[in-house]
Amino acid sequence: MTTETDTIEFATELTIAWLSNPNTRTSADDVPAFLQSMHNAVAALGGDVDAAPADAASVEYTPAVTARKSLASKDHIISMIDGKPYKTLRRHLTSNGLTPEEYRERYGLKKDYPMVAASYSENRREMAKKIGLGRRPGQSENAEAEATTPAEPDTAAEPSAPAEQAAPKPRRKLKVATPTDAE
Repeated sequence: MTTETDTIEFATELTIAWLSNPNTRTSADDVPAFLQSMHNAVAALGGDVDAAPADAASVEYTPAVTARKSLASKDHIISMIDGKPYKTLRRHLTSNGLTPEEYRERYGLKKDYPMVAASYSENRREMAKKIGLGRRPGQSENAEAEATTPAEPDTAAEPSAPAEQAAPKPRRKLKVATPTDAE
C-alpha cells in the first residue's frame, strides 16, 4: 500500500510542477490524462508493472478532425490532436511530445502531409525570394532575369563571348617552403 501511495504522491508532485510552469497552457480536460501518464511512468520506473498499461502500442488515437477537414483552409492547418487551427504544427507537436513523423504515423497520414499552412509557406517563399535566398553566390537578379528571357542575336557577339565563357579559375597550389628548399 505504501508503494502505491508513493507513486501517487510522486505523480501528483510532477503534475503540480508541470501545471505551475507559466509556459504550460492546458485545459482542465488534459490534467487527468497527464496525471495518469505520470502515474504510469512513475510506476514503470519503480518496477510496478501492474500500474503501467499492458501494451502502449495498442492505444488507439482518434483524430479530432478528418485529414481533409484539417487541410480545408489555406490559412491554417487544424490539428488532429486538439482540433485547433495552427499556421505551423511544429511547436504544437513538440509541446505534445511528438515529431512530425510520429504524428503522421499516429493518425495514418501520408508522408507528404504538410506541417505548415499553404498561405504561410507561400508568404515565406516570397519573402525569401525578395531578400535573395536560393540563388547561387555571385548571381544577381539581373542575371536570373536574363537567363529566363531569350537573348536577342547581336552582331557584336565577340565582346560578350568571353564574359559568357568566363569560368571560375582553379585554385593554385601553394608551395610550402621546406628546410631543404631554403638552402
